[in-house]
Amino acid sequence: MATDSSQQRYYRAPCPGCGAPVEFRSAQSTHAVCPYCQSTVVRQGDTLARTGKMAELFDDFSPLQLFAAGRIQEQPFTLVGRLQYSYDGGRWTEWIAALDGDRTGILSEDNGAFVFSLPFELQREAPDPAELRVGATTAFNGQSYTVASNEQVRLVSAQGELPRLPELGRPFAVVELRSDKGLVLSLDYDTQPPGAYLGRAVQLEDLQLTGLRDESAKDEKGRSFNCPNCGSPVTVNLADSKSITCRACNSIIDLTQGIGGELKHAVQDEPVQPLIPIGTVGQFQGAQWQVVGFQHRMGVAPGDDEHFGWNEYLLYNKKRGFSFLVDAEDGWSMVKPTTGAPTMAENGARATYLGKVYQQQYAYNAETGYVAGEFYWQVERGQKSFNRDFASGSALLSMERSAKELTWSSGSKVDSAAVAAAFKLDGKKDMFKRSDALPVSAASSLGCGTIILIIVVIIILLIILSTCSSSSGGSRSSGGSFGGYSSGGGHK
Repeated sequence: MATDSSQQRYYRAPCPGCGAPVEFRSAQSTHAVCPYCQSTVVRQGDTLARTGKMAELFDDFSPLQLFAAGRIQEQPFTLVGRLQYSYDGGRWTEWIAALDGDRTGILSEDNGAFVFSLPFELQREAPDPAELRVGATTAFNGQSYTVASNEQVRLVSAQGELPRLPELGRPFAVVELRSDKGLVLSLDYDTQPPGAYLGRAVQLEDLQLTGLRDESAKDEKGRSFNCPNCGSPVTVNLADSKSITCRACNSIIDLTQGIGGELKHAVQDEPVQPLIPIGTVGQFQGAQWQVVGFQHRMGVAPGDDEHFGWNEYLLYNKKRGFSFLVDAEDGWSMVKPTTGAPTMAENGARATYLGKVYQQQYAYNAETGYVAGEFYWQVERGQKSFNRDFASGSALLSMERSAKELTWSSGSKVDSAAVAAAFKLDGKKDMFKRSDALPVSAASSLGCGTIILIIVVIIILLIILSTCSSSSGGSRSSGGSFGGYSSGGGHK
């Protein structure tokens, strides 16, 4: 039956499985999951038909919950449903947002990042997913996009009322495309024609949300087990961690199959000691960030034999998700995966993102040499990718490409003293200094005659070096490659 209230009109009918009331707050919702018996039901006028039973939700420790309300572009919305998906690289959640009774949007949540999307009408037929290879560019409705990911996904659970309900457990393709304007276009191939959704990144603070999950209700109590290599206790603190290292023997442990069965692991020799200890909390960009992971990576330019190394600290904030603090030879930087996909020149010399042009600094093959802590992607020692680093002044942009995913990250350089102060390690600030600070500090103590002599020597060296090979790759930008195995909060 239809029920009228002072706030909105909604539909309520008895569940055909248990008789409990099932409500529909959005006119666009055709399916629902009974909150009492977990039956999946389809709405047929004012009556409901049972179509099956829903699997149990996995706890994603999200701050969101059903009936949380907010505003997007001055329009009110209410979260009325939830879909949970899995793919080879992990899991993500989509929240169904009822906007005004006639429209629904999707608030996608993946690794603490968020994208708000609306249904999008394509002006041409969506290509077969096999034609949309990662890294390729294509256009929809006059806008150019880059294919960021192409995955086979499965619905694992659902809650509340839903405008669509993919078959539970049946694999289907989801292709995510991104533009240089920060737009995310998702194509879901669970229907014919595929569903299309267009959105962009949002911050939870900007959505003016009320009715969020209580902090006590999402207390992240660690899950513990014994290390499969040495037997020492290991505690997982983040809900979506795919890999963790044992603090006793430094083995990398694969968590993608859960912690109840036989755990795969890989032993690591020659441990690298992070300058900032795992678990340390620092204040950056108006938020508290905790160091949850650490990687030491090595790079080499194609055709070169000189390797170089750098360190990446994985930082976590409950509302902002994950960012990366990168420690490279030429300085520190703070970056995070972009929502959109920059446009890159064919020769790779330039990249454009959000109207800014970046010049390529380095192109190199990267490999993970050592890891410690927890990671939201399945990290492995020896993991390889091809990277490009770009810069525009202090602004940084980096690309990392693997077999299944193309990831861009953006950020800016950070002063080494600010890094030490942020983590309350001022007593070790000299250990944070990098080569980017040397020219300024050195020049301040030199006289004019010495500076002129240095310039003459440099000119002579440049003349000599000009006769040598012009190949490069002995260093790298602090742009970083930043994990790579995350969509950064898109539809996938």
